[in-house]
Amino acid sequence: MRRLSLFLLAILLSTPLGAQRAPRQGSGQAALSSKPDTPFKLATFEALGKTRVGLLVGDRLLDIAGANAAVTQRAGVPAMRIPTEMRELIEAYPRVSPRLYQVANYFKDPKVDAAPFAFEVSKVAIKAPIKYPYNLLAAAANYKLHAGEMFPPGSPQQKAALEADQDKEDPVFFAKSPRSCIIDPDEPYSMPPGRNIDWEGELAIIVGKPAFNVTEAQAHDYVFGYSVMYDLSDRGGRGRRPLTGMFGGPNWFAGKSTDKCAPFGPFIVPKEFAPNPPHFHIVTKVNGVVKQDGNTANWIWDEAHMVRYLTSILTLYPGDVISSGTPDGVGAGRKPPEFLKPGDVVTIEIDGIGMLRTPMRAAAAPATP
Repeated sequence: MRRLSLFLLAILLSTPLGAQRAPRQGSGQAALSSKPDTPFKLATFEALGKTRVGLLVGDRLLDIAGANAAVTQRAGVPAMRIPTEMRELIEAYPRVSPRLYQVANYFKDPKVDAAPFAFEVSKVAIKAPIKYPYNLLAAAANYKLHAGEMFPPGSPQQKAALEADQDKEDPVFFAKSPRSCIIDPDEPYSMPPGRNIDWEGELAIIVGKPAFNVTEAQAHDYVFGYSVMYDLSDRGGRGRRPLTGMFGGPNWFAGKSTDKCAPFGPFIVPKEFAPNPPHFHIVTKVNGVVKQDGNTANWIWDEAHMVRYLTSILTLYPGDVISSGTPDGVGAGRKPPEFLKPGDVVTIEIDGIGMLRTPMRAAAAPATP
């Protein structure tokens, strides 16, 4: 027995320190917390020719697949498959969120090595976070001051806007096509000639689980998180035929559903790291000049009323987006009206989430035969 002990001791002493097994959970190492102790944001991004889902911890963007593998190996936690597409990640969030919390907690110290799966945000291409949600639904006139600026002073419509009551009236929504309308941060919008293109910065509410006939009291339970949406609006101008005489009022489809009219991103903040209620400061600028400065605390219909109303009509699914309306200060509401021109840059910044940037450019001339 003494010879065997000496033999094992000799082997241990001859083993290089770096080759010895790292301590694992359960062997005296403190357990890695699986609670949301370290805030993070989620992103879809492209780096080294590959589209990835990322966790933004501090100023480091971690490829979730690589970070998950590293934590599994280094911290000795059980292996877990995490989806590599945002909508699927949201669907799986109840199962995978404890692992994402572990990843964020493990890499919260910038000195902890995260190569080769850590990236600088400025050196990757940030994409729209969800490509594509099943539904993109947008609220019309959800701030009293914005509703008031869009109608003639003293008109019945303006009076109704200023007196709107979320408990007595339902909101008005319109749909944008996710596949045709959503574009990435920094992707230029091609402006059709002769159109009056406006800015509208909005908070995007991301749905977390299937929702139908949800009560106001339950609504926040069905929310996953928050992002930034540009409800790019065509206010009319030259180049379109008039609306048929059968219908009065504007053509909402033509004004709100033009191709690539929903810039989206850059990040999603899960609701556990966001204010509750979701009071966010929104600032929209054109070429650095502030045009809108508002707060979602001034919604007419709050999150609960929007979710209740929408799910009374149709089912919402994980990853679906509710664009919650824009504050006052849009171009069409100014005296005289102001609209965008090629070369302008629209930025929408929401505190705690990030900044969405959209350059304007002239549409290419149609090819001649």
